[in-house]
Amino acid sequence: MKFKAIATVGIIAGLGLTPAEPVRADAGDAIAGALIGGILGHAIARDQQKRQATTQRRSTKSAKPGISSAQREANREVQTALNHFGYPVGTPDGSIGPKSRAAISSYQATLGYPPSGQLTDYERSVLVTAYHRAIAGGPVVAQAAATHPMGMKGLLLMQRDEMAGIPPAMAAVPAAPVAPPAGVMAAAPALPALMPEAAPVAVAAAPALPSFMGAGSTQVSLASHCNKISLMTNTNGGYVTEASMTDPGFALGEQFCLARTYAMATGEELAGKVAGYTPTQIAEQCAGFGPVLAEHVAGLSLKPRDEVLSGVQGFILGSGMSPAQLSGTARVCLGVGYTTDAMDVAVGSALLLTALGEAGYAELLGHHLSQGYGATVRPELALDWYDMGLTAIGQGQAVFAPGLGDRGAVIRKAAYTAAGRADALVPVVPATLPQFAVAPEPVPAAAAIAPQPVAPAQTVAQADATTPAADSAGARVVMSAAKLPFLLLGN
Repeated sequence: MKFKAIATVGIIAGLGLTPAEPVRADAGDAIAGALIGGILGHAIARDQQKRQATTQRRSTKSAKPGISSAQREANREVQTALNHFGYPVGTPDGSIGPKSRAAISSYQATLGYPPSGQLTDYERSVLVTAYHRAIAGGPVVAQAAATHPMGMKGLLLMQRDEMAGIPPAMAAVPAAPVAPPAGVMAAAPALPALMPEAAPVAVAAAPALPSFMGAGSTQVSLASHCNKISLMTNTNGGYVTEASMTDPGFALGEQFCLARTYAMATGEELAGKVAGYTPTQIAEQCAGFGPVLAEHVAGLSLKPRDEVLSGVQGFILGSGMSPAQLSGTARVCLGVGYTTDAMDVAVGSALLLTALGEAGYAELLGHHLSQGYGATVRPELALDWYDMGLTAIGQGQAVFAPGLGDRGAVIRKAAYTAAGRADALVPVVPATLPQFAVAPEPVPAAAAIAPQPVAPAQTVAQADATTPAADSAGARVVMSAAKLPFLLLGN
């Protein structure tokens, strides 16, 4: 600014001191013009820089991403759905802040997705679709939520599984999610559990053999059955014992569910040690046990134990896997099968383990045949499998609940009673102190030949009758000796 003022004063002074004669408009004008132009140019440049900086500051302040009305409405819909399913975000205002991000992360964790706080299109579709269907469902939805272990959040799991193509029977189990194909938005087909009035039109099925016998068919959910068993066990104050047993079916159900719990815990522990596989990938791999062993799983309900085991052993020999590898894999998949309620996986895994020589797992196959989960109810076929498992328990090879000493006795009594073979049960004699019969000590020979006093009035015949056998023998010897001279002289 000082330079500018000095330059201006110099120019004015120069103009004032210059004579009023015409000057040549050449070098002087060029110098003056250059000087003024430089000063003005500098000032203009400074002014433009100030304006540009101001504009940049203003644009920076207004550079916050603007939210369109459509986007704000979509955000508000997401927030409303999160509130409805128990992920509180506060008042839906259409602005996704930290509270909304936290709610989204919780929602993603429930469905088994990475809790990033950023919804993908697929995750948003699951959430919003489930919300609108829940609102439209009314009392039907309320009933479904009341019967699901996770309440309202269970509707999200059902929607997720349905959009992933998982059968409805599996929808109640919080299994690992299956991602949709890349770039494809899964459609939301009708959900019978939520919208029974909108059931799809029935399609004519292919001709098949008729079936009118519902008895003995495979039941739906072992997990639900075990929940009821656990509740009744707690109500009764503990497990049924051999002495307190009145219902053999319930006693076997208790032992089945106890063994199932042990199998799930073991499988989960082993799965945690498998390197390079996620739980979802392990579950997908184990799902192959059902189709691969379908023939042998079906044979469990039709063939004797030894014939089934022979077929499974043939499968093992042709599998190309080592026994150790098959055993470890079968243990993991046994737990997965029970956790996901996939009975074909569970039965196939138990068959493999039993055929590999781990006889303790034969108990599970007896349970499946006696209870009807994954197999037809065949108590008479179950006995052979139970006997195999009970033999292992008796030899100290118990696989499930080894601390319960009377568990084998309970299973034996319940299994034989349920099969109508209670008469074959051998009663167990309680242990007592040993007792031995001691024979009387023999009488010494001297005492045997000692003369016995004879009463005066007693006759010889009476004396002979009362004389011991040893005395009679001695008398005969004496008499023979007395007759010997006469016999010699007579000759």
